Amino acid sequence: MRELNQALHALQRETNETHWKVRNPGGKHALAVGLDLPITVEIDGHAGYYCAGMNKEATVIVSGNAGVGVAENMMSGEVRVKGDASQSAGATGHGGLLVIEGNASARCGISMKGIDIVVKGSIGPMSAFMAQAGNLVVFGDAGEALGDSIYEARLFVRGKVSGLGADCIEKEMGPEDREALEGVLAKAGMDGEVTPDDFRLYGSARRLYHFNIDNVDAY
Repeated sequence: MRELNQALHALQRETNETHWKVRNPGGKHALAVGLDLPITVEIDGHAGYYCAGMNKEATVIVSGNAGVGVAENMMSGEVRVKGDASQSAGATGHGGLLVIEGNASARCGISMKGIDIVVKGSIGPMSAFMAQAGNLVVFGDAGEALGDSIYEARLFVRGKVSGLGADCIEKEMGPEDREALEGVLAKAGMDGEVTPDDFRLYGSARRLYHFNIDNVDAY
């Protein structure tokens, strides 16, 4: 694993070695982390913790499941998981696109800061906790405490929401919201599968932006 990452990090921007395949990954952790070139890395099997973390410009495809923190702190590029993802998928992501074709566990999109995340299955509890910016699109259901303490991210859910977290409410979808959703679905190559009308929008009620003396015991 260390040799693989060292080889990927040693690539120059003008390289013609732009398509890599990783066979028999064996669920190893930190595969293809810290990439900062427009290359493609295909991982043929399951990946462990923090796969494709800190990704910038690269495309990483996992043909299996991914462990905790896939695409954590992602900046740009695309990460696609063809199976399920464990906890904290796309955590603190600043940009780029994360697609999970299966389900995602708890805390999907926690503290997201501009990343776009598409989950074709369902997501677990506490997803989008303290989400600041970006779009989370869920084809299935969402667990408890969705969007707890959310800032300005958009959460689009097609299925059932078990419960909303503090300061997260359902909102009417306006033209800008529809445009954002359509754009994310198009980037993910799924615009022909669903329409914006299939989803409900959730976001911040903006009640936690300012200190309120009546709520001092909650701080």
